[in-house]
Amino acid sequence: MTIYICGDSTAASYTPEKAPITGWGQVLGELLPNVRVENRAMGGRSTKSFLSEGRLVGIEKEICPGDLMLIQFTHNDTSDLIWRHTDPWTSFQANLEIYVDTARLYGAHPVLMTPICRRYWRDGKLLESHGDYPEAVRVLAGKRNVPLVDLYIESIRLVKELGEEESRKLYMYVEPGVFPAYPEGQTDDTHTRRAGAEAYARITAKALKDLGLLI
Repeated sequence: MTIYICGDSTAASYTPEKAPITGWGQVLGELLPNVRVENRAMGGRSTKSFLSEGRLVGIEKEICPGDLMLIQFTHNDTSDLIWRHTDPWTSFQANLEIYVDTARLYGAHPVLMTPICRRYWRDGKLLESHGDYPEAVRVLAGKRNVPLVDLYIESIRLVKELGEEESRKLYMYVEPGVFPAYPEGQTDDTHTRRAGAEAYARITAKALKDLGLLI
């Protein structure tokens, strides 16, 4: 079995030179040693731009019966840029259905995923992020009978459990002068370091097993 990941920068793989940024898709294969993971997630992509660049076509040429296609977007679908923006209840869902239908056409199993949360703490409270998009994914999963990994809910649970300060260790809080790629440091509540990628990859692997898609 091969797992294909369609997604954005939060799932993408990064070279060592870009450390410490790490996407959960980069780590997933380490947790599933008997499964091949093809991480096709790319930074800056939405459901719309991933399709327009022909990235799903590339997967379509390789995917086989019994494979899994993990579909996780949203971060860039919320963009105001017309070439990647989608509306959660219309074009976003319509695009997601293209991924679902493509996987099923070749006998593979689509899996819809909500995005990881943004770590937005204000006045001691973790704020909601991504608007209606996570719910749009849930509704579509129910409508099309597609397995759902609700990483948004699980990431919120984890970040709240860790608390405002401790949860920084999951995300891209980088001190100046430590990593060559970030000489001035970094403060980023969207992308993850290794610890965050590992945490979200573990949640994903467990969910896939709980859904009966992996042994």
